[in-house]
Amino acid sequence: MCGICGMVSFKQDMRQKKCILAGMQNALLRRGPDQEGMFCTEPECIMAHRRLAVIDVDHGRQPMTRNHNGETYTIVYNGELYNTDELRQELIALGAVFETTCDTEVVLEGYIYWGEECVTRFNGIFAFAVWEHKKERLWLARDRMGVKPLFYAETEDGFTFASDINSILQNPDVPREIDLTGLSELILMMPGRTAGYGVFRTVREFVRAECGYYDKTGLHKKIYWKLKARPHTDNIEQTAERVRFLVEDSITRQLVSDVPVGTFLSGGLDSSIISSVAARSFRKKGIKLPTFSLDYKSNDRYFQKSKFQPTSDSEFIGDMAEYLESESFITALDTPELAAALVPAMEARGLPGMGDVDSSMLLFCKDIRSHVTVALSGECSDEIFGGYPWYRDETIRMSEGFPWAQSTAYRQSFLNDELSELIDGRAYVDKAYRNTVSQAEKLSGESIADSRTREMMLLNLDWFMQNLLDRKDRMSMYSSLEVRVPFCDYRIAEYLYNVPWEYKDYKGYEKGLLREAMKDYLPERILWRKKSPYPKTHNPAYFHAVSKMLRKIISDPNAPVLSIIKKERLEQLLTGTESVQWYGQLMAKPQTIAFFVQLNEWMKKYDVKIRI
Repeated sequence: MCGICGMVSFKQDMRQKKCILAGMQNALLRRGPDQEGMFCTEPECIMAHRRLAVIDVDHGRQPMTRNHNGETYTIVYNGELYNTDELRQELIALGAVFETTCDTEVVLEGYIYWGEECVTRFNGIFAFAVWEHKKERLWLARDRMGVKPLFYAETEDGFTFASDINSILQNPDVPREIDLTGLSELILMMPGRTAGYGVFRTVREFVRAECGYYDKTGLHKKIYWKLKARPHTDNIEQTAERVRFLVEDSITRQLVSDVPVGTFLSGGLDSSIISSVAARSFRKKGIKLPTFSLDYKSNDRYFQKSKFQPTSDSEFIGDMAEYLESESFITALDTPELAAALVPAMEARGLPGMGDVDSSMLLFCKDIRSHVTVALSGECSDEIFGGYPWYRDETIRMSEGFPWAQSTAYRQSFLNDELSELIDGRAYVDKAYRNTVSQAEKLSGESIADSRTREMMLLNLDWFMQNLLDRKDRMSMYSSLEVRVPFCDYRIAEYLYNVPWEYKDYKGYEKGLLREAMKDYLPERILWRKKSPYPKTHNPAYFHAVSKMLRKIISDPNAPVLSIIKKERLEQLLTGTESVQWYGQLMAKPQTIAFFVQLNEWMKKYDVKIRI
């Protein structure tokens, strides 16, 4: 994995902007500590790269340039292709000559030979840009599922792109301003974001499966892939067999690396499946799989069962590690370090986030990085296989609106009176919701349940999953750890989009189809374990720690957050008894308090200006 950035202008000599580019590149240091490179020979385009070397460590330096039929192409690329070998053979048959074994060269040659259609052949996670020297145009693309980030800003004199917002903001032509839309995103949507929005007034993001050119006529984008509704003709046995193949194939492909690899292991269904497939592959090579698990000090004392979290992961991690015969590593976090990591977690995201849900992941990934460079994680299974409560509770499933964010009025109550009058929170959120569900392709005559399941899957892919992918990418890359997400293989999403709900809910279990498909990989106790979300600390000391941080902030009359948020509302949050989830089960009261701590520090760090 890597970090990429660059600038294009047809009005200025961009070679004079090398110092700005260097600042953008330095902002990406954590994403790629192994190598760096710049392309600054063209007056219209300059690009930079930071590399985390994973495949063909000694080669594959970027920016990479190749010549073909009188044209010169230069690429900066962030990602991994999981069908590199097949594509390389296809390209060799077309006449391509390769100098390395890295996937960067395959992506570049793919663009040279197939043009913009190359992205439809790629199975992987990526964001990249290719400058065509003679045509004087920049081609950019992001992977189908939106695993790797790609932000941009159009300025008066040109175009700026980068892997994260912080790098974009190193260009002084990109104002550190938010308008009413940005405020709506911050208070009504965060930690999720409307696809394509970068919160800052002029910052945008390529949405998943989007690509396009920037040339003298401007930016021209298009969506190159979407989920298609098709009749599902496989019976349950055939469906389970197909799921098993897709999951096994995705995991196996994503184990390929020239540097050490391990897996996340929570003792839950998804990470246990990935770890089990990986462990068998490692065992064939005569080596043990490293597995990494998270726990919180004193959680055994304070853990309380709930509808959403019926069991603690610690009860199952040891069982699964023993079953796998893995080399098991457990990171145990305590309250002081969780609270102290809130600001670094905000800096990693470039935006406020999910409190200890983010900071714990940041610290966890730092620990993992001391052992391996690549790790596989179980994100995206719940979104695709229907594991969340809002899939399975018919009342919630059929209700209008985002099921994880039914708190619009509560959120808006924190805005000061002036802003609250200018923002119609209900209308803003409702428009975003309806825009998403309207894009869900359906079959005529299908059942209401299947039609709604398609809408729910798209809602989850475009919103809930994007937030979790943002979190995993930013928290892991902050420590230069590459995290791969096998369940996010687009082939799995394509197939599951058309599988009827009664198959997904096989035997009445959440993700029953996945359990049936992968039953030979897991012991019974793990196979039928009820879903439990990402673990949070239950120690009341954390609530007291973040409360103390917020009290200190609101005691300062110059605190940036008080320019948009009511002080008395924050005081009420600290002392009141209300218990409203800010973002589903992931963000209860302690995480909401931590969100406002991060919001204040974010406004301070970037000297954010409000432009109404």
